[in-house]
Amino acid sequence: EVLLVESGGGLVQPGGSLRLSCAASGFTFSNYAMNWVRQAPGKGLEWISAISNDGGRTYYTDSVKGRFTISRDNAKSTVYLQLNSLKAEDTAMYYCAKDPHSDYSAGVYNGWGQGTQVTVSS
Repeated sequence: EVLLVESGGGLVQPGGSLRLSCAASGFTFSNYAMNWVRQAPGKGLEWISAISNDGGRTYYTDSVKGRFTISRDNAKSTVYLQLNSLKAEDTAMYYCAKDPHSDYSAGVYNGWGQGTQVTVSS
C-alpha cells in the first residue's frame, strides 16, 4: 500500500523559509515521479511542483518559480520541497503525491499523503 507522510510545515513570517519532507513507502520509490500539491483555505487543489524519478527534471507552477525547490533522495525514499521567500498567499495544506509514471503526468496522481500545514503570517 502506498504510504506518504509529510512533515516540516509550520508558522513562518513573510520572507521566511521552510523545508517540507515526504517519506514514502509501499512502492519502488525510484521508479516514479513525485509531486507537491497544495490547498489554500476555501480553494481547490493546486499543483505546484514535480520531479522525475531520477531527479533529473523538475517542474514548477509560475507562482513558485525561483522561490521553491523540489528535490529527492531515492536512497531515503524521500521527496523534499524547499520553500523560500514565503508569501501570505503560500498559506495552504501541502501534500506530496505519487505520479503513476516516471516523469510527471500533468496533475494525475495515484497516491497522496495526509498533508502538512504551512501558514505564512506576520
